[in-house]
Amino acid sequence: MNPIAADPSHPRYASLLRRHLIEEAATEGLLAGSAMIAHGRGEAFDYLLGERTTESAAMATREAYARLHAAKHPVISVNGNTVALAGRDLLHLAASLACPLEVNIFYRTQARMDGLISRLEGWCEQDGLDVEVLGRQTDGRIDGLEGPRAQCEAAGIAAADVVLVPLEDGDRCEALVGMGKTVLVVDLNPLSRTARTASVTIVDEVGRVAKALRQHAERSEHPTPNTAWDNDACLQASLDGIVAHLQGLFS
Repeated sequence: MNPIAADPSHPRYASLLRRHLIEEAATEGLLAGSAMIAHGRGEAFDYLLGERTTESAAMATREAYARLHAAKHPVISVNGNTVALAGRDLLHLAASLACPLEVNIFYRTQARMDGLISRLEGWCEQDGLDVEVLGRQTDGRIDGLEGPRAQCEAAGIAAADVVLVPLEDGDRCEALVGMGKTVLVVDLNPLSRTARTASVTIVDEVGRVAKALRQHAERSEHPTPNTAWDNDACLQASLDGIVAHLQGLFS
């Protein structure tokens, strides 16, 4: 492992460790060529946030969990970066919710799908988790999209009433919302189309979010969905948090 990332005394230890996880996954052929660019973009926004979970992000995480817990058929969708950064915690979340986890990637190749699914199933075996890992089948479709991006599994995303899709792209987020699904996203950029389109947007780093969602699931009491949830206000609070952090740096 990178010696800097392995040293907890480094001021940016957590960020460097996440970067190393992405590098490892890329070396193993699990990620698309653009994965590091996407991770770097998110890392820049996390830096603007102060590499911390803001109060608004914590509230959005709680609301996302409430909707997953109340759902009739929740599904967790993951891409390569999400598996590398948060896959294990999301498997534990899926086990607690008794819901499937579907691998659904933008640039689909058989080698990457096999590798990601094998990684997840290996963690399930190691941790004794009973989670159905989907993604091998392409018998479902996301309406409003063309080509491979429209593919999904009929028993997974296609059938979901509530879907958690960390690190999603704007087109697919809009399409899933258009299908009438409650779409929960994790996006460090509060200005993105994904963030502005989703039902609930968590402006936070996906690894921190996955751990927090897992903690919610492991508690004996569970929150109920807020029918008056204002996602635009949550996004504005995230932007205000960025401004406050930057002002603090230069005050």
